[in-house]
Amino acid sequence: MNAHKPPLAPWRATVVTLHPELFPGPLAASLAGEALQRGVWALDAVGIRQFGLGRRRTVDDTPAGGGAGMVLRADVLGAAIDHASLANPNVPRLYLSPRGEPLTQTLARELAAGPGALLLAGRFEGVDERIIEARALREVSIGDYVLLGGELAAMVVIEAVVRLLPGVVGHGASLADESFEGGLLEYPHYTRPRAWEGRSIPDVLLSGDHHRLTAARRPDLLCADAPRGSPGARPRRGS
Repeated sequence: MNAHKPPLAPWRATVVTLHPELFPGPLAASLAGEALQRGVWALDAVGIRQFGLGRRRTVDDTPAGGGAGMVLRADVLGAAIDHASLANPNVPRLYLSPRGEPLTQTLARELAAGPGALLLAGRFEGVDERIIEARALREVSIGDYVLLGGELAAMVVIEAVVRLLPGVVGHGASLADESFEGGLLEYPHYTRPRAWEGRSIPDVLLSGDHHRLTAARRPDLLCADAPRGSPGARPRRGS
């Protein structure tokens, strides 16, 4: 009799937030939610307020040097992150910030290949800068805009990663044939009927011509991906 293989540990997302009640939110729905129920991945939401100071559990203070708004304190966040790291210590630590590096498919795959991630969701004017260096936080942005807090951004990161985990998406081949895989945009999708309200499926798109669509809509992807010296390649920064 063959010994049963021990179950693989789930990919674990740990979110440090002022609003743990927001989780899992939409992550509990559809394929991500089913995978969460099956134990493919796990989610912990750690409330920052429980590490607040004094009777009122204070978590923020006015900016040093003056200015509008409030800033989350480094000492409070340090205690929250240290506690959240106990269960899953050797994972990347991300801080969701509009000034961070862009979330890309490459980064999502990098995170999916590991055991999990810790995500700090900021609020107010942001966090004390010292916590970023002291806890080696990697700043990540989901776009060039500002939200009220980092919780929705954390959900975006988590969903981008979770869908890449084995067993989440039913047809694994679909993950290899979509936008940003191989540096190209995914071709538009059509289904029956072939003609609808005078609109037919373009023949060129039936061939799945990723290159032509990418050239029309996102030529920057082709230029960035092209080997140096190839036609259409632009010099990269630092070249």
